[in-house]
Amino acid sequence: MTDKTPTESRNKTIYLLPNLFTTAALFAGFYAVITAMLGSYEKSVVALIIAGCLDGLDGRIARMTNTQSEFGTQYDSMSDLVAFGVAPSLVAFTWSMHFAGKFGWVAAFIFVACAAIRLARFNVQIEKTDPNYFIGLPSPAAAGTLASAVW
Repeated sequence: MTDKTPTESRNKTIYLLPNLFTTAALFAGFYAVITAMLGSYEKSVVALIIAGCLDGLDGRIARMTNTQSEFGTQYDSMSDLVAFGVAPSLVAFTWSMHFAGKFGWVAAFIFVACAAIRLARFNVQIEKTDPNYFIGLPSPAAAGTLASAVW
């Protein structure tokens, strides 16, 4: 049994910090869905805005603390799919698209599928593209566009 030095414990603990922000963004997306189901669309949109802010912070914190990891990258993408794919789609669906019947849920699903494809494409191309340039529409921006229509 080896005793860990305070520095070793701190180094392992610091990896949790960006993932806590990612978890908070995931929760904000989940909260947006729950509040939309209850008819509180303003709360839903605010939750999506908070998710966007948290999503912007998790990557910056990981880079500042030099704690980037493959796990963090994948976890962030899953969180983004919920917060910026599923949540805004369900918020918009429950707000007004449910009146369109099957067309409404198909349109909502297409938004989710596009978000998933966009995130998968980003993850696959991350090693091949110049980090100074972003290709495509970021998922938080797409979600913000949809959420602004609801607000």
